[in-house]
Amino acid sequence: MNGKRRLSALKQKLHKALCDEPEEHPLPDVIQATVENPQELGEHLKALRGHLLRAAIAWLLATVFSFAFAKQELEFLAAPIGGISHLQAIEVTEPIGIFMRVALLSGFAISLPYIYLELFLFVAPGLRPRARLYGLLGMPLVLLFFLAGAAFAYFVMLPPALPFLLNFMGMRTVPRPASYINFVTALLFWVGVSFEFPLVVYLLVKMRIIKANDLVKHWRGAVVAIAVLAAVITPTIDPVNMLLVMLPLLVLYFISILLAKVAERGRNAEAQRG
Repeated sequence: MNGKRRLSALKQKLHKALCDEPEEHPLPDVIQATVENPQELGEHLKALRGHLLRAAIAWLLATVFSFAFAKQELEFLAAPIGGISHLQAIEVTEPIGIFMRVALLSGFAISLPYIYLELFLFVAPGLRPRARLYGLLGMPLVLLFFLAGAAFAYFVMLPPALPFLLNFMGMRTVPRPASYINFVTALLFWVGVSFEFPLVVYLLVKMRIIKANDLVKHWRGAVVAIAVLAAVITPTIDPVNMLLVMLPLLVLYFISILLAKVAERGRNAEAQRG
């Protein structure tokens, strides 16, 4: 009996989360209400803290789970330089440090859909039902786009970058595990995150938060921002590898514009049918 009640309550919560229309208020009224009643802001921050805490717990559990295959992942990450045997540790705690870093990155990738879900549940009450549906449908794609970006960094960016770095000016380098793994995991992480951009833009357009024309109007600023981002992400200081990072980001930006156009057409068609 209690199981049926819990299932019924869960169905009601799910229906409310997906189908309830949010109350719309002009931004000045929202700001004024927040100033007059700051307690409401505190409730929102409390709710955000709960979502972030659950996301962090999921990341922690996924990281613990990743301990089981972190060694295999280390072998995979070290394969471009010939394996772990080509890394030379000079500190006692260095192997443990790289083991934990790889487990953390793997745990983040595994828990990414749930982290996305927690953030989505926080903003969902302010979205229309259709926008909530699109947000939920985008959840599995978040992991796929992240893995695609990480794969691009590993298979396309690392092969030309490592010979340049390890043999610069004819000086052969024997990399430390900490510096090499930190470098590789940071590269995979940030390129993976950058690959989320087209999906994020598509969902934001579907949710009526941004428009495709906004992306077209500000393409020059976007190119400058991408150049700065590429300079930060790029594994080397030479312009060739910077362009290797910058070009896919530019392609992703223009793909985002195309996806935004597709999203707007679909949204307009739905509005006409409605």
